[in-house]
Amino acid sequence: MPLLRDARPEDLPRIVEIYNASIPGRCATADLEPVTVASREAWFREHEASSFPLWVLERGGALVGWLGLSRFHARPAYAATAELSVYVAPEAQRKAVATRLLGAALSRAPQLGLSTLLGLVFGHNDASLRLFAKFGFEEWGQLPRVARLDGVERDLIIVGRRVD
Repeated sequence: MPLLRDARPEDLPRIVEIYNASIPGRCATADLEPVTVASREAWFREHEASSFPLWVLERGGALVGWLGLSRFHARPAYAATAELSVYVAPEAQRKAVATRLLGAALSRAPQLGLSTLLGLVFGHNDASLRLFAKFGFEEWGQLPRVARLDGVERDLIIVGRRVD
């Protein structure tokens, strides 16, 4: 049975490994080079289990995916809005890991004091756009050609959903 839990400091190397595996595909992140564990330590500490958690999913004792809820904006009026990030290990993709993580985020968001969830998805990332749509997220905005990946300009789609 998969285990969904709060991330622990000892999970950070695997979280970074999963994240870095997504970089070469140029679909899931605007980072162009791998990040280091040290460069992600402050980011990790920003995730508070009681407000903007970082969750991991384990299968058979192996961490196969993670989801982070981050502050959308520092200004107080946006305190009930979070940006979602979800990443799945290559060997666990298309095995309902992201579905389980996103479902947990939607069900737990109200207890975290969140009323709105946002995703920032590249326009060419059809799999992520389908995943969010499956959970009732709608396109709330488009930023045309704001990212340059290997010389190709890409759109950023903002998807959102109310959860209260």
